[in-house]
Amino acid sequence: MNVFRSDQFPFILMVILAVSCIVVFWSIMDMVLLGASLAIVLIPLHRRLVARTRPVVSAALITLIALALCGVLAYGTYSIFTSNAGALTTMFTTIGNWIGNPATNPLAYGIPLSKANLTGMLAQADAIFVNFTDTVIEYLNIIIFKLFTFFFTLFILLLHGDELRGRIMEHLPPSMTEYVTRLSDVTVDTLYAIYVVQIAIAVLTFFIALPVFYLLGYGNILFYSFFAAFCELIPVLGSSATFIVIGAYAFALGDMRGVLILFFLGYFVVALLPEIWIRPVLVGRRVKIHPVIMFIGIIGGILTMGLAGFVLGPVIIVLFINTYRMYIRDRKDGTLPKVFFRDNS
Repeated sequence: MNVFRSDQFPFILMVILAVSCIVVFWSIMDMVLLGASLAIVLIPLHRRLVARTRPVVSAALITLIALALCGVLAYGTYSIFTSNAGALTTMFTTIGNWIGNPATNPLAYGIPLSKANLTGMLAQADAIFVNFTDTVIEYLNIIIFKLFTFFFTLFILLLHGDELRGRIMEHLPPSMTEYVTRLSDVTVDTLYAIYVVQIAIAVLTFFIALPVFYLLGYGNILFYSFFAAFCELIPVLGSSATFIVIGAYAFALGDMRGVLILFFLGYFVVALLPEIWIRPVLVGRRVKIHPVIMFIGIIGGILTMGLAGFVLGPVIIVLFINTYRMYIRDRKDGTLPKVFFRDNS
């Protein structure tokens, strides 16, 4: 008769409790997952520093450097958007007047979007990119708590990550140890690829957007290119948000040439091409998975889980495929372990 081994119940209970915590604290789980994923990527650096200093000093130093970099980037972004607030205000005002005019309302062109929906999206864009100071003040408590959760998770897992991994491995059945080790290695590779590729594509977006906005002829070429790169850096937005907003502005002005430039060169070349080809290829190449599958994992994760899905989607896809590969290989070799069950007959 097949039964669970008694020494596996603590591990199974731990998994159940971990899943329960994820469900209960889902509202902040995006920060926990991002902090944990960044800690996994930075642990090799932490190990090098530990050879020269105390673990707590190393973890604190890396966390403070990450905090400082985020602060510098946030201040730089704030300064750029503040200095170009006039251009954004003009853009959103023009779009708002276009929506409010019955003769130019999108419904008159057969676009299946209600005036209320368009006005709501415009108000959200205005709150994020123009009146961002008021938005930050309004949600300051939530922002501070989420930032604390992110950096606390980063610090704790840098400090105790190796110890936690060792304790988990000690309580795993011997037959599972090799599987978990191999899956851990591929998870690290996946997370490393996700972060590196995300930054690389944001930088690439800035440079390939420059000629598009030059051809557009609206001025503010550097700012609009930065705007696209900034949106690309945020997984739930993407640079397509920039071209949709500026495309709506061009449409409101009656500039059909600008609309065509933004649609074909901006949306398809700058926004869509990196997402459907460059990102899946670069991430998939590192973890040896087909780009189409990686594309499904990345986009599907974002659509279903938001910011957390940006990390979880590709990781789950990679773990599933590699588990299947290990199962098939071990089955062919006749070395498939009996992980959870044993025969007591």
